[in-house]
Amino acid sequence: MTTTPAERIGGWLLGPLAWLLLTLLSTSLALMLYATALLTPQTVAALGAQTLKENVLWFVSFAFAIAIWYYTFWLVVAFFKRRRSVPKHYIIWSLICVLLSLKAFAFSPVSDDLAVRQLLFPLLAAALMVPYFKRSQRVKKTFVNP
Repeated sequence: MTTTPAERIGGWLLGPLAWLLLTLLSTSLALMLYATALLTPQTVAALGAQTLKENVLWFVSFAFAIAIWYYTFWLVVAFFKRRRSVPKHYIIWSLICVLLSLKAFAFSPVSDDLAVRQLLFPLLAAALMVPYFKRSQRVKKTFVNP
């Protein structure tokens, strides 16, 4: 099997990499908050006092946080290994982030100003990076490893 030398990660690819790393950091912090909530006796008692529907929603949210952390971590590792599947998975990951921010926008009890700001960044990142990952020659030359 012949391997072609891949270009180094640089240029405009540093933006998507930074976005991935910041998302990994923020989801890690969110998972720490979930873990401390599960380890604090007062929070466990408060969860026990909730209805079944609210508990299910809380644990579904926890499961989604774990899933997005794992997928982001896997994508960061694949990004650094310059795997061929990174462009496709980065686009899927961007769309998942947009869908999660839309969910937060629609169903969270926060002010509209804060919700729009939380929705703006994933939309802007997806609008800029998805076409870049689909058409850029640098992306095609960088992510070549199986």
